[in-house]
Amino acid sequence: MKSFFSSLRSAQAVVESEADRADPVQIRIRDLHKSYGDHEVLKGLSFDIQRGKVNHIIGPSGSGKTVLMRQLVRLETPDSGQILVDGVDWSTLSGLTLDSMRRKFGMVFQMSALFDSMTVFENVAFPLVEHTDMSRKEVRERVMDRLEILGVGAAADQSPAELSGGMQKRVAVARALVLESEVLIYDEPTTGLDPLTTQTVDELILETGERFGVTSIVISHDMASVFRIADLITFLYFGEVQATGTPAELLHTLEPATLAFIKASGVSQDILDERAKNG
Repeated sequence: MKSFFSSLRSAQAVVESEADRADPVQIRIRDLHKSYGDHEVLKGLSFDIQRGKVNHIIGPSGSGKTVLMRQLVRLETPDSGQILVDGVDWSTLSGLTLDSMRRKFGMVFQMSALFDSMTVFENVAFPLVEHTDMSRKEVRERVMDRLEILGVGAAADQSPAELSGGMQKRVAVARALVLESEVLIYDEPTTGLDPLTTQTVDELILETGERFGVTSIVISHDMASVFRIADLITFLYFGEVQATGTPAELLHTLEPATLAFIKASGVSQDILDERAKNG
C-alpha cells in the first residue's frame, strides 16, 4: 500500500503534468464571487498573477483583499468562478490533489507568526516534520540551507523574540519556502515596521523572488513599498477590480477610484524615478 506521502507525490505529478510551465501567467482568476449571507464581498474578480514577478494587491479596507487571499490558499471555497493555477482550476479540487496544490503556496504572515516556544530552526523545520516523511538529516539540511541563503543561519538556535523585525521576516520566509513553495503570499509584510526595516523587508521580497524564482503576491496598504518594488499592481475597490497594471500605468491612470486612492496615499512620480535610477 502506498504511504500518504507517496500518494501525495503521485497526485502532485498529475497536477504538474497538466501545467504549462512556460506560461508567463501562473494564476488566472476569472469571475470570482464570494458572499457571506446576503453580503457579497467578491463581485466577479478577474485578473492575472504573473509568474516569477512581484504582484501587489491593494485597495481600501473592506475591498476584499483578505477574502481573496483566503480563496487563493483554499481556506475557503469561492461561490463561483475559477482560480486557475498552472492551468488547473483548483477551486474544484479535493483530497490529495488539493493537498498537493496547497504545497505550491507559502504564507508570510503580517507579524511573522513564529512560535516563541520554538527555536528559529524548529520554526522552519515545523512544516517538514508535519507534512513530509523526510529524515532528521534531510530536514536539518533543508532548513539550514534556507536559513543560510536568507542570511539567518547563525540564528538557528535562538528564540524568535531575540531577533529584530527584519530578521524575523527572513525566518518567516525561510519557513514558507522550506516545502519548496512556488508562490509566496505576503500579508501586509511592512505593517507596523519603521522605515529602515520596511526597506529591508522590501529588499527581502525582491531578493527571495530572484534567488528562488518564486511568484510573489503581496497584500499591502504601504503604497510607497508597492510602487517601489511591484511589477504588477491590482487595485480592488469594494469587491471589484478597478485597475491592474504596472506602477507607471497606475500612477497615470484616469480611473477615478484608483486615481483618488493613489493621490490620497501621497505616492508621486519621484518614487518611480528613484526606482528607475536604482535599477
